Amino acid sequence: MKTSNIRCLFYITHIDNVTSIVQRGLLSHGEVERQQVLFTPIYDNSIVSRRKEKSTPDGRSLWDYANLYFQPRNPMMYRVVHEKKKESLAVVAVRPAVMETAGVLITDGNAANSPTQFFNYSEGMKVISANWKTIQSEWWSREDGSKRRIMAECLVPGQINPEYIEAVYVPNMEAKNKLDQELRNMKVNIIPEPKMFFQPRFAKRVGENISLIEGDMFFSNLHTLTISVNLQSIMGKGLASRAKYQFPGVYVKYQDACRARQLRIDRPYLYKRESSLDEELADLDIPLESPNAVKWFLLFATKRKWREDSRLEDIETGLGWVRENAIQEGIKSLALPALGCGLGNLDWRDVGPLMCRYLHGIGFDVAIYLPRERNIPREYLEDKYLLREAP
Repeated sequence: MKTSNIRCLFYITHIDNVTSIVQRGLLSHGEVERQQVLFTPIYDNSIVSRRKEKSTPDGRSLWDYANLYFQPRNPMMYRVVHEKKKESLAVVAVRPAVMETAGVLITDGNAANSPTQFFNYSEGMKVISANWKTIQSEWWSREDGSKRRIMAECLVPGQINPEYIEAVYVPNMEAKNKLDQELRNMKVNIIPEPKMFFQPRFAKRVGENISLIEGDMFFSNLHTLTISVNLQSIMGKGLASRAKYQFPGVYVKYQDACRARQLRIDRPYLYKRESSLDEELADLDIPLESPNAVKWFLLFATKRKWREDSRLEDIETGLGWVRENAIQEGIKSLALPALGCGLGNLDWRDVGPLMCRYLHGIGFDVAIYLPRERNIPREYLEDKYLLREAP
């Protein structure tokens, strides 16, 4: 892989540090300490101390390097998003030419983790090239090692000069406006990019308890996530396929439920999982200050056979069970895809009003994640359309 094939490298920081970074450059922790630069931390002391105690092959502390990620949407970002207000975070994008700085080291994962290896620039780029698909992935797993590898780093000794700064990414327009005001006399591009911070690209409230969202359902903070499945125990494509690899335990429960006929068209199967989603998603060598709650999975049959299209009457039957049983079963909040609208080939104009009819006023918050496969005209996302009475 050539440096020119890498768009940028990324540094996660507090938004209050951006002005100083644009003026001084990115300093290593050691350099910040030596120059007595005031800054606002985003990591707790235990994480910072762990990096201070870890040495590179040449005997230097990680504190002596400014660390950049090849992928900022990673387990460390997930951690800080859940510990800090999203508006307080920023990501500084750095031009890839910085990797040609003398003394740069490339890692094959989180530099503070024991299995991680360190390489010089030329060898490191071979490793990054081999892991590029993992580094660019939207998700990761502890079981296959991608959770560590997606956090591959570029370590630059001392500091990174301001001329290497390409842009600053922020979670929303509020943060952009704040930085535009602070940096109005400096030439730096401030870019809102909600996805980088695990935030929805679009969110709209419908009625008293439903939100329509464009984003990644698997990073939802709601209590129960809904996976669209068929009755043949096959997780081949779409959300089901991703669940199979990201959450292998869910796949095992799904197969068991199909064999035992506990999952039916008229009865979704609720997997009351006992562990927190943070175990899969966050950098967790040190416990989170504000952990995400235990996550349940609702396996909702949108197809009878995996090769068939979804049937609207089957969606309605399953929603009826949710309406009648969700609170009794202990569901506290629920995230769902637009049922049957992806690979099932149903139309949102039919499915949206049906879902809202059954889920509106159910007694807890509901998030419906809009289909990625097509753009929905905004008129079909309005209350007057979605909450209209059934014909």
